[in-house]
Amino acid sequence: MTDTDETTTTGSPLFQPGATAVRRDVHAGRVWTAKPQRVVADTGHVLTLACWPGIEGLAPTTWTEALCTGDDTVREQGLHHLAAGTWTLGPHRWERTAVLSHYLAGEWFSVHCFQDAATGTPISWYVNFELPYRRRPGGIDTMDLALDLVATPDLTDHHFKDRDEYARLRRLGVVDDHLDRQVQQACGRAIAMLDNHAGPFATGWPAWTPDPSWPLPLLPDGADRETEPVAPYQL
Repeated sequence: MTDTDETTTTGSPLFQPGATAVRRDVHAGRVWTAKPQRVVADTGHVLTLACWPGIEGLAPTTWTEALCTGDDTVREQGLHHLAAGTWTLGPHRWERTAVLSHYLAGEWFSVHCFQDAATGTPISWYVNFELPYRRRPGGIDTMDLALDLVATPDLTDHHFKDRDEYARLRRLGVVDDHLDRQVQQACGRAIAMLDNHAGPFATGWPAWTPDPSWPLPLLPDGADRETEPVAPYQL
């Protein structure tokens, strides 16, 4: 079996279950993050990927330092590096949680289910606002826009997260007026989807665990190679 077989309506090949797909964040033609994941399903409209502890990828060194130290000044410094295009990538190892991620074609957000990797206990739904993903051989490219929407596993409560970081990206010019309009409209669509239990929320919390037959996906050589920027577009 190959990693791709059938195609989407636009002619892009579908990823096969169990294949490795690398999700990359790309800004101004440079890779900001790269993480290999396993494909759970790919309908052409919704691509579902899985991540669990031990998976190794690449992330800005300021971000990984901030995770280790809890130093918010380092995290803020990373945003300035992003705006200036001066960040440095380093290794990052995923820990503690297992995540099932749904990427919706043409949408300005993705939906993630975080659970405790050891016990399978649900933690939260997580809506990540980002550029609509672009398929490429071996994975997808997008760009995280900092703003997030977090919901309880039973969908009874939700709140926005990282509004301050989003505001900084606005001030730094990373998120311009066009992107901001798209994000604000996407916020409305995401909340409506959540409130109506539609899309990835339709069947409630998914009962899943990583397939024990799957080895850890590996980041291929050249995953950090410069690429075309992900062009934002209007739905």
